[in-house]
Amino acid sequence: MEPDPRFTLANERTFLTWLSTALALSAGGVAMAAVPAEVFVPWIRTTLAIMLVALSALAAGMAYPRWRNIQRALRNQAPLPPPALAAVFGYGVAAVAVIALVLIVLAI
Repeated sequence: MEPDPRFTLANERTFLTWLSTALALSAGGVAMAAVPAEVFVPWIRTTLAIMLVALSALAAGMAYPRWRNIQRALRNQAPLPPPALAAVFGYGVAAVAVIALVLIVLAI
């Protein structure tokens, strides 16, 4: 059975949002890697950059399987799968933000 087009299009918008999030995380990681060494301790700066780019790769890599699983559930009128990686992204981005904030405050 074909799902309501509104749900299919909403699922597609969510997929594109995951990709936009991945691009933003990747840009943040590249920007963090470009921060001058005197601003942040180099190994911490590199760690933050790696965390952001790794979250970016995870978001991009999981976007299509998530879209596909939701689309399948919509077609079968089954329960939607839970957002398994939501906590990883939430806590991951929060951890990077808190560490960056502490380093910014210490640099002042």
